[in-house]
Amino acid sequence: MARKPPQEALLPDTRTLAGGAGAGPRTPRSYCLAATETEQENMNTNKELSPDSAAYRCSACHGDETWGDGPPIRGRAKSRSLSASPASGSTKEFRRTRSLHGPCPVTTFGPKACVLQNPQTIMHIQDPASQRLTWNKPPKSVLVIKKIRDARLLQPFKELCAYLVQGNNMVVYVEKKALEDPAIASDESFGPVKKKCCTFREDYDDISNQIDFIICLGGDGTLLYASSLFQVLNEVVIDRGPSSYLSNVDVYLDGHLITTVQGDGVIVSTPTGSTAYAAAAGASMVHPNVPAIMVTPICPHSLSFRPIVVPAGVELQITLSPEARNTAWVSFDGRKRQEIRHGDSISITTSCYPLPSICVRDAVSDWFESLAQCLHWNVRKKQAHFPEEEEEPGEAQG
Repeated sequence: MARKPPQEALLPDTRTLAGGAGAGPRTPRSYCLAATETEQENMNTNKELSPDSAAYRCSACHGDETWGDGPPIRGRAKSRSLSASPASGSTKEFRRTRSLHGPCPVTTFGPKACVLQNPQTIMHIQDPASQRLTWNKPPKSVLVIKKIRDARLLQPFKELCAYLVQGNNMVVYVEKKALEDPAIASDESFGPVKKKCCTFREDYDDISNQIDFIICLGGDGTLLYASSLFQVLNEVVIDRGPSSYLSNVDVYLDGHLITTVQGDGVIVSTPTGSTAYAAAAGASMVHPNVPAIMVTPICPHSLSFRPIVVPAGVELQITLSPEARNTAWVSFDGRKRQEIRHGDSISITTSCYPLPSICVRDAVSDWFESLAQCLHWNVRKKQAHFPEEEEEPGEAQG
């Protein structure tokens, strides 16, 4: 008999990536999975709900989706549990009702960003992907992330910083290790620009409320690293780790046991992550504007187990099955890897903090061009057409 899952809870990710987009075409939104890992440290369960939190509401559910009171969440020791642990004394928890719709987005995209109202001619879905952003004031703060140990990016990095600092009088934030690169530290001509650049320390300094937008110099890994400074962007992976046995985990959807995954593991990904690890495991590639969560098995010990897509508003819980022979391991965008033991569980739901991105052309063209350039999607040798038959001289005269 399946074990009853632990108490569900939604812990919104309090760290958000500040940014914005132009007032032109709709920009793709990257859904971020709010995995209950260490976010409970940022929530004070002894305080009353703030007006902003109390206003959390989903219009698509006719107001049924609201923040409310819930029973305290009892978890295991902090070092081994990914569920929230209440503080001593009276508690008041964040909680929302069931819904198939994505969460109402929280619009904290930087100090100068605001949300544009959709025209009445456009169908509006209460979901983070339906937002269009603009700046109500000119942006002044920018975070520049450079791929480390890539000599090809040194000159573009210096030129970009000089352009932003000297040409536009902007406040430029860079990683401290980027300025410590010997090629940059020894460049005397870059000295005046270097002195005006602000640095920050990962995992120590929270600059999310000071950044208007982010520029990444590098590939997809650099963008993934930049997003990981604030929340989970691509996927949450549960696998068997170094064990030689198959992993055995139970998957609950809104408190109901839907299946037991027996294989190398399972991937819970966003639409953005559907073109990454999930695509390699056989999942379909989903456009970032689609409100959904993908569940993809990794080498399942069953020929009929295929990837599935669930609505963005549901809550997934993954627990180690009582019949499991070994423990499992979890990672968030390939980082913060830790072990899951019997009794531990992971709660995953769509974050109410979307990741805005600036389009070169529009949401559709940019996404398909990226698939063609990065993944060589549907690239093949084209089939030649049949040549037209030449008419014989006698037939032409007749």
